[in-house]
Amino acid sequence: MGIFDFGLNLFRRLARWRAGRFFLLWIMQHSFSLWPVERLYESEHLLAFYHPQPCYPTHVLIVPKAAYADLLAVPATAVFWPELLQATQQLVQQLELGVGYRLIVNGGRFQDMPMVHFHLVAG
Repeated sequence: MGIFDFGLNLFRRLARWRAGRFFLLWIMQHSFSLWPVERLYESEHLLAFYHPQPCYPTHVLIVPKAAYADLLAVPATAVFWPELLQATQQLVQQLELGVGYRLIVNGGRFQDMPMVHFHLVAG
């Protein structure tokens, strides 16, 4: 088991408890510069990078830098919404996904991490 797998399993365990979710949201929101990932897109409001455990040939995570527990917690006026569209369009072109792709958001029991994030997948 690699260090990333250990960390991911620890995050999943912490996410089961309410206090753990608040702790994880705070950590995730304040540590974007320390994430050891290849940044495909980064701005003041979003970070996009390849999924460390991909389920598709192309699997990119797009994460808002403001911490929201899930999609229901995100206000319609959140500043990242327009940029999410722009970033997704840029990534589709950059990764040449024009023939078929999906933008997915998981919630409830389907959400592994307690922070809203989007999956751009293809293949």
